[in-house]
Amino acid sequence: MPVPSADFKRALKQLSEKEKEALLLRAARRDAELYDTLCFELLPDVDAATVYEQASDQIHELFAVGATGRLLNRSLTKALGKTVKEVARARRITKDKRLEIDLNLYALRHIFENYTGQFESPYAGFFTATARLAGRTTQLVQKNLHEDLWLEYKADLDDFLTQLHARSKSRSLKFELPRELELPD
Repeated sequence: MPVPSADFKRALKQLSEKEKEALLLRAARRDAELYDTLCFELLPDVDAATVYEQASDQIHELFAVGATGRLLNRSLTKALGKTVKEVARARRITKDKRLEIDLNLYALRHIFENYTGQFESPYAGFFTATARLAGRTTQLVQKNLHEDLWLEYKADLDDFLTQLHARSKSRSLKFELPRELELPD
C-alpha cells in the first residue's frame, strides 16, 4: 500500500471542499471495499453488527450456492476459501478482531451442522481447510482477546477441535492442530 508523499498531502490540502468530495466519490465508486469502509466510518446506522449480518449472509450464500455439483468436496473447499476472504474483508472494514473471530465461528458452525459428512471423502481438501480455520480461530482467540473473553468461545472451539481430532484424517495433517483452547491458570 503506497504511503502518501508530502507533495500529495499538500496538493490535497489545496483542493476545495467540492473537489475533495468529487475525488472521494470517484474513489468510492471504483473500490467496493473503500465504499464499505467509508459507510462504516461515516454513517451512524452502519456498525459492527450490520457488517456481521451482511458478512454472515454472504457466507451462508457462498455455501448454499457454491456447495453444489458433482464434486461437492471441491465446491465446499472453494466456498470455504471465499468465506475466509469475506471474513478478512469484514475485518479490514471494521478493524475489529472480535468480529473476525465471530464470523469464523459462524462459518465453522455452518460447516459442522451441514457438511461433516464430506470429512470422510477420499479428498482431504475440505477437511484440511476446515481444520486450518479451526486452528487459526483458536490462535486468534488466544492472541487477540482478553483472557476473560476466552470462556465465551471455549465450548464451541473445543467441540470443533474434538470433532476434528476424532476423524482419521487428523493424523495426516501437515500442521499441528490444537487439542483445545487452553485457559490460563
